[in-house]
Amino acid sequence: MIDTFKAVVVNKQDEDFSLRVEQVNLDKLSKGNVLIEVHYSGINYKDGLASVPNGKIVRSYPHIPGIDLAGVVVESDDDRYQTGDKVIATSYEIGVSHSGGYSQYANIPADYIVPLPEGLSLKEAMIIGTAGFTAALSVLRLEENGLKPENGKVLVTGATGGVGSFGVAMLAKLGYNVEASTGKESEHEYLTAIGAGSIIARDEVYNGNLKTLDKQEWAGAIDPVGGATLAAIASKLQYNGSVAVSGLTGGGDVPTSVYPFILRGVNILGIDSVYCPMETRLKVWERVASDLKIDDLTPFIAKEVSLDELPELLPTILQGGIRGRIIANIKG
Repeated sequence: MIDTFKAVVVNKQDEDFSLRVEQVNLDKLSKGNVLIEVHYSGINYKDGLASVPNGKIVRSYPHIPGIDLAGVVVESDDDRYQTGDKVIATSYEIGVSHSGGYSQYANIPADYIVPLPEGLSLKEAMIIGTAGFTAALSVLRLEENGLKPENGKVLVTGATGGVGSFGVAMLAKLGYNVEASTGKESEHEYLTAIGAGSIIARDEVYNGNLKTLDKQEWAGAIDPVGGATLAAIASKLQYNGSVAVSGLTGGGDVPTSVYPFILRGVNILGIDSVYCPMETRLKVWERVASDLKIDDLTPFIAKEVSLDELPELLPTILQGGIRGRIIANIKG
């Protein structure tokens, strides 16, 4: 019988805000029908927002953050999952309105859960996490819209971030000629090591000036940046090219025109990893464990931390500048 266990708890009452590791019991967890012993969790920008008073992510307090988790089933009243099963749970309401992965135990609805695919460990699944899943989903959608290695170069923006890094590596694994865009000259060696065929500066994608239609550069693109960068990409895609967009670090407004879409057949593919249908989610995770599997994930780990280190670390995620993934070893 599980008595109490440790979890990161964020709380806000009027002007008082706290973020700390506490001893909690099962009735502090959100309702779910599969109880999981959490082994690993990932650290994402959204988790950083959940750790500050004005992050506008947490729906109600007190709350246990962590949008990613991987672990072992302890109890289940759903026939799909049995005690001892290794599982992944990401996205949906986890870590937002449902208690998340920064806890030694998590109570998760069965409909949110994916069986750990053969070929992946629990740790590998969380190194990949939502960022890698988003990159893999981007690759899938680009392929569904006709992208093939022989079509030409594929651009990846924000290439040293989580989605960007995995986008570079996964495309390279499939034989694509990947052009990585970054504002960090110091990271060129890293990008080459994970599969970039060429590297360009951020301002070679968008230099502050937008043309309605520009020179056709790329067969496709993975863009976690958005904003004017997305508009610039659309103006430079080859005929029938597609860009998979999954973020808005460059802003939410896209100052483009209809011309790339009606004169070149360009496609903007919206990538939603949060409410992605389970049928697609299972397909993506299976590919992450097979043809998209990255043989050596070591370069993608910025740091591995313990549960106790999370309260100090989480707010710093919002400052940016981190290459790759930080993972939390919850079980220890």
